[in-house]
Amino acid sequence: MSTTGESGSGWFRSPLRPFRSGQYRLLVGELIMSLFAAGVWMIAIVWQVIAMGGGPGTLSAVTASMAAGTVVSTLLGGVLADRIPQRRILLAVATVRTAVAGVVALLAVVEWLRLWQLVVAALLIGVGNGFNYPAYSALLPSLLPPDDLMAANGIEGMLRPTIMQAAGPAVASGLIAASSPSAALVAVTVLEVAGVAFLFALRPVPLRHDHPATSAHPVRAALVDLRDAFVYMGRTPWFLATLLFASIVILLVMGPVEVLVPFVIKDRVGGGPADHALVMAAFGIGGALGSLGMASLRMPRRYLTIMNLFWGFGCLPLALVGVSDTVWLIAAATFVVGVCFSAPMAIWGTLLQRRVPAHMLGRVSSLDFFVSLAFMPLSMAVAGPVSSAIGLGATFAVAGLLPPVLAVLAIVLARMPEDERAHPLDVPGERPEQGPDELAGIGVSGEVGRP
Repeated sequence: MSTTGESGSGWFRSPLRPFRSGQYRLLVGELIMSLFAAGVWMIAIVWQVIAMGGGPGTLSAVTASMAAGTVVSTLLGGVLADRIPQRRILLAVATVRTAVAGVVALLAVVEWLRLWQLVVAALLIGVGNGFNYPAYSALLPSLLPPDDLMAANGIEGMLRPTIMQAAGPAVASGLIAASSPSAALVAVTVLEVAGVAFLFALRPVPLRHDHPATSAHPVRAALVDLRDAFVYMGRTPWFLATLLFASIVILLVMGPVEVLVPFVIKDRVGGGPADHALVMAAFGIGGALGSLGMASLRMPRRYLTIMNLFWGFGCLPLALVGVSDTVWLIAAATFVVGVCFSAPMAIWGTLLQRRVPAHMLGRVSSLDFFVSLAFMPLSMAVAGPVSSAIGLGATFAVAGLLPPVLAVLAIVLARMPEDERAHPLDVPGERPEQGPDELAGIGVSGEVGRP
């Protein structure tokens, strides 16, 4: 059996296959620019707040306003992504982000920037991010054949940590050290302008379906559209079980990783900031390599089972973190967790794009994104009190040992092996399913419409 590639007959294939499409290259160009801008903004805004005399409370207000904007707009973003050509949404969002970044940079350069203006700017950018994710997810299947989607999702999973969490902050730090935070904010604007240029070069892409016409009031139509997404979730066992399982994993894991790891390093190992940076870098590098590795593979035949087992058993190394007395063991554990968290995300994104009916993909993607957003800050909020009550070791033990059990329960209760046999995705070029069991015909008013 061939393992190289392009014919689709082997397991190992070039992750660069999607780049054969000029449209996809333009979309990735915009993604790189926006991720770069986000990474630079993340560091620039911290030091801009400090330069203006703000403290932790002010910085929290700025970051919280961005998160709040994303949460409140995500579900509406999914509704619009199923009704409006997604390129148009991406272009509108990128244009608004560019304008906001440009105004903030100009005000910072002339020293007219105020803290409340940063809060408003962060809110607007957060709202744009809520519209961006479902539009991007719904657009990708219009640009690529189904067999290239997992490679594309793996590439995206690799780009996010390497550009937004590594390259962007590194550039921002250099600009701030050489000049000022305002210089980094100017760089954000330049990067956003480049992203807009890529989207302008992207040819218009029609929706993959004709949305049923409706005479309902726009607000009512949007609410009905959103209701249909929840109905789809409730009637689709593989989606509901995976979403519930993944949400619990986020609740159990993200708080300990983001909030409690520094205290393990300080209290058990006697380490400092450099050791913390090493551990978090290991987590990010693991995520990037996991995504790249998955981009080089075909969709596995047991995609639901493998995906959930990856997420579940990939948490086991966290049990070692709470009892470890060496930084390198903690770094190795978080590296494995990073691999096992990010690799299945390529399967999940591809699964949604290939199995969710085209006219519902934006809403379903936004629902997935919304749940992740909701549980992540909750996990960070409860991690500290829980560790104070039961101890660091016990908290990490729960985070490491409970997800494998939940993964097996999700697989069994949702009958995922039977579902995989009924809906194989390892067949090159297979079209997304449109069966009545997945509500393919639901329209905005709940009647049967054209998928």
